Amino acid sequence: MALSFPIPFTKMSGAGNDFILIDHRTPFLPNIPAMQGFARAVCERKFSVGADGLILIENAEDADFRWQFINADGSVAEMCGNGARCAARFAYDKGIAPAKMRFATLAGIIEAEVVDHAVKLRMTPPHSPRLGETISVEGQPQTVHSLNTGVPHAVLFMADNAQAPVLEWGRTIRFHQHFQPAGTNVNFVAPLGGNRLSVRTYERGVEGETMACGTGAVASAIIAGLLGQVQPPVTVTTSGREELIIHYRLAGGVADEVFLEGPANVIYEGQLHPEALRRMAADSVR
Repeated sequence: MALSFPIPFTKMSGAGNDFILIDHRTPFLPNIPAMQGFARAVCERKFSVGADGLILIENAEDADFRWQFINADGSVAEMCGNGARCAARFAYDKGIAPAKMRFATLAGIIEAEVVDHAVKLRMTPPHSPRLGETISVEGQPQTVHSLNTGVPHAVLFMADNAQAPVLEWGRTIRFHQHFQPAGTNVNFVAPLGGNRLSVRTYERGVEGETMACGTGAVASAIIAGLLGQVQPPVTVTTSGREELIIHYRLAGGVADEVFLEGPANVIYEGQLHPEALRRMAADSVR
């Protein structure tokens, strides 16, 4: 399928996690491989728009819309909390969905409400908690906790995460045998007093530290609650110095009624021209 230029897009930021959003209800990318090649090209910083991920908004029969979420490296993600907030505001701003909406992801149906420049999401139920496990990281034993909040997350607690080896340990844990075959995102968490946490995240698919990770903030806040360190609602300060608020209820060691609240900001709107895709493999769009 030939692309028709220019292609309108919106650049958005969810607490420093940035995304390219495109209305794909009239599809121009015929399949997932084409979307992956497109995402790798447009998300490459300095050579194209640059972003942590690409979000394509599509029609859905059982919801207001569905999304295709592709990480910057071309991998498909089941869920992204910051991206979901941006998708909700984009859909509302473009008249695709009402302020209170439901949209389909690979992790399930997400409910969202847009209020000004912020969005509150009802997350899919977290599952598969594993607490207090010991793995070897760079030859040293480390205590890790894990939880799936739509995507898998590992959580490490430390007194101060300002000097945490996010890239080195993050890469090691992300590919650690303990978390195979899917791998994991990795969160380095420090208490800030009261019901506040600082969270730095190494994101799978971006393969580096991002300025924020919504599902990582949720995983960190819930695990801290399960360990008795905080009580909801929990305020998480991200690497980008933005704040996310996580609401949830604990009962019998299980978290439910999980909501993620935070900003979804429009940075700019533009049009993609062929030069923006010049690094895309020739066979990625047919």
